Formats: sequence, C-alpha cells, structure tokens
Amino acid sequence: MERTAIFPGSFDPVTLGHVSLVNRAIPLFDKIIIGIGVNSDKKSMFNLKQRMTWLKEIFKSEPKVSVESFSGLTVDFCRKKNANYLLRGLRTAADFEFERGIGQVNRKLAVEVETIFLLTEPEFTPVSSSIVRDVIRNGGDVSSMIPKEVKY
Repeated sequence: MERTAIFPGSFDPVTLGHVSLVNRAIPLFDKIIIGIGVNSDKKSMFNLKQRMTWLKEIFKSEPKVSVESFSGLTVDFCRKKNANYLLRGLRTAADFEFERGIGQVNRKLAVEVETIFLLTEPEFTPVSSSIVRDVIRNGGDVSSMIPKEVKY
C-alpha cells in the first residue's frame, strides 16, 4: 500500500517553515499532497491560484510532491486521495494543544487516517503565515521567512 500523506493548510503565504517540513517528510512517504484548504468564510491575502503556483514552483523538482486544493473536511479529502496520513507541523506548545484536538477529532471521523506531527526546525519556530502577512501589510522585509518563489 502506498504511503500517501496530505499536508493541509492555507499557505497564505507559504513560508520557509512549510517548505522545510515537506522536505523533511519526503523520505517518510511515497507521496505528499499539499492540500490548500479553501474556506469561503476566510479572507485570504493571496488568491488560491497564486498560492498553488508558488507551491508547484517550489516543489517542481520533487516528483513525490503534488499540490491540490480542496474544500470540506480534511479527512474527506484524505479518503478521496487514498491518503492514510495527515502531516502537521508543530512550532510551539500552543500548536500542539490545538493540533492534538484536531487530530483526535479527525481520528474519530476517520479511524484509517493517522496524524503525523513533525517539530519545526528551531529557526522557523517564530515564523507563521499570519506573522508574514502582518509584516507585509506594514511594509517590512519578509525575505528571510518565505521562499524566493513567493513574489507578491
């Protein structure tokens, strides 16, 4: 059975922490699908097409990684893609508490889907998409937080 993982998120924008996490997960799985969740109630800074373009460009040389969008429950997307793993990154203890709750609910909804947590590398611990968006809105330099492919 192929080991397929979904790495879900908004990636608004993608950060170096996201890229690091995927790169570190590549040896663990046969296939990683970066799933950009579409939430009509959430206002994104960057449109879906732009985020997909960035991620496809970043991972264009990695055949194990693909990029897709989805709406609805993440576990339903896992089922649709025959993925038995959800990949999540943990930056802080607060992330753990939040992600643990989601992981436990996902397990109740889909017992066949296992959530795998990877710790963020220390240099990316303070970096989040929300912080990057705030720095961009206020004219700051985010070049040390985002991949070079992210042009805005």
